[in-house]
Amino acid sequence: MSQQLLERIQSRLSGLYDTESAAQAYSQIEAMLQAYKANSSDISSSRWSQDDVMLITYGDTFIKEGEMPLKTLQTFLQKHVKQAINNVHILPFFPYSSDDGFSVIDYTMVNPDLGDWADVEAIGEDYDLMFDLVVNHISRESLWFTDYKANNAPYNEFFVEMEGTEDVSQVTRPRNTPLLVPAYTHRGRKMVWATFSADQIDLNFKNHLVLVKMVEVLLLYLEKGSRTIRLDAIAFLWKELGTNCIHLPQTHEVVKLLRDIMAIVKPNSILLTETNVPHAENLSYFGAQDEAHMVYQFALAPLILHALHRSDGSYLTKWALELAPPPDGCTFLNFTASHDGIGVRPVEGILPKREVEDLITGMHRLEGFVSTKSNPDGSESPYEINIALFSAFRETYNSNGPDQWQVDRFICSQNIMMTLQGIPAFYIHSLIATPNDRDGVEQTGRTRSINRKSWDYDYLQALIDSGRTSNAEVLKRLTNILQRRKKHKSFHPDTPQKILDLGSDFFALWRDDKDLKFPLLAIHNLTPEIKLMDLSKIEGLDRHSYWVNLLDNGGVSSVEERYVLQPYQSVWLMPETVDDVSALWAPFTD
Repeated sequence: MSQQLLERIQSRLSGLYDTESAAQAYSQIEAMLQAYKANSSDISSSRWSQDDVMLITYGDTFIKEGEMPLKTLQTFLQKHVKQAINNVHILPFFPYSSDDGFSVIDYTMVNPDLGDWADVEAIGEDYDLMFDLVVNHISRESLWFTDYKANNAPYNEFFVEMEGTEDVSQVTRPRNTPLLVPAYTHRGRKMVWATFSADQIDLNFKNHLVLVKMVEVLLLYLEKGSRTIRLDAIAFLWKELGTNCIHLPQTHEVVKLLRDIMAIVKPNSILLTETNVPHAENLSYFGAQDEAHMVYQFALAPLILHALHRSDGSYLTKWALELAPPPDGCTFLNFTASHDGIGVRPVEGILPKREVEDLITGMHRLEGFVSTKSNPDGSESPYEINIALFSAFRETYNSNGPDQWQVDRFICSQNIMMTLQGIPAFYIHSLIATPNDRDGVEQTGRTRSINRKSWDYDYLQALIDSGRTSNAEVLKRLTNILQRRKKHKSFHPDTPQKILDLGSDFFALWRDDKDLKFPLLAIHNLTPEIKLMDLSKIEGLDRHSYWVNLLDNGGVSSVEERYVLQPYQSVWLMPETVDDVSALWAPFTD
């Protein structure tokens, strides 16, 4: 065990707590680290590579009569994505009371309606796993909160109690629900802090025992096979009245401490922070290369949606041109959809307000919703768009309704995401082209349900087997592209990118290592029109005389002045001289 890391943990605790509390916390954490059952598979040669692709899914996305959903999920993974995807994020699979899993009742159990730990570990035999550490809050129905109400130590000090008369107007709110909610305890009626809902009660990390408990949960997840830990809603962790209670220094210090702990017990594990906030704030969680290994690229989803909805990539290109590369040892998780909506806060200062308003109007026309957040002045503003991503590409801003390009437009959006520096992540409903689930919204009364459908597995399988549905076409095309992508070293998460401004009709970039050994040029047509690309304008293309399109094996000479791109076509050009080009030329089968 690294003495240097232990000393760093001790120092971080001393910065968070008084001397006695810090000493107690360190003693308990050190004992847990000593007892952790290390696995020889914890150590690998690299933290990530171009093989890495993340699939995000609920444990019950697929339902089959007489079978536990986690087993059905495993069947889907093995049948459809094993050759294309190697990381699986199973969204909170614990017993819960609301919010589709994010109001956790027991951090240590698998929801018996889904399966058990053996089912989770069985998936982990073939895939690297990501678990959620829902660190900010816990369910009102949890035993922790039950003991709080009963005044049982230590849980009677695990939550943030207030009088209810305090001025909390400065507190940043991701919701428009009350911040303080009543709890009826053996000590009478108390008001407790609840950032997200009355059922999700915030934990009091000013109490060192709360941190110790969360470290215990973290170590359990690592021992159960999680390689990546996602810190849910981490930005709101620490509370200080008189501040906005978001991104406080203590919160960042806790993230760094958790990283140090992971470095001791599982050196090549990955810490991911979930912070759906303006872009610069999100990037702050890289710290000084001592905090998150990976952060979500939250601005990407709304920018890609806007570019293809408007047939205008100018804002996407400008943002990408200004995007600083991740620090050494860090990377981005690139995604276009998730179990949540498409956040609009991350594009504050990137997309003009009128463009956001037009985008929201367009998504309303496509039967989507928008949720709001509360502002300090009492007003409300858009927080996220709730829509199934495949449905979001059914038409464009300038079209008079649905057109014939929905699938191609959607595939283009995923191709853009796959070319950018970082690790690509696919929400399961994007991979299988799930449309808006309006029935789900009506049943739950929650707009986020529009993108959280549970499929009858046999029915979905029939749609895929037919080969004639959007579900079948999107799944086939994306998995084939992913198999091609992982063969090219330019897609390694550490390989730099250089964004090109080829005009608003295109999004283009180079991916290349510092030695210029594995260049790849990606060009995406963002419009429903055939476009002629003047290759002579692209600096660096003359380094090789002949280039191969990784996506269809077509060729292009660097001396050609024009290249025809079909509507929404993506072209990934690599030189014919790349060592593994012969393998890339081999066609993929279904």
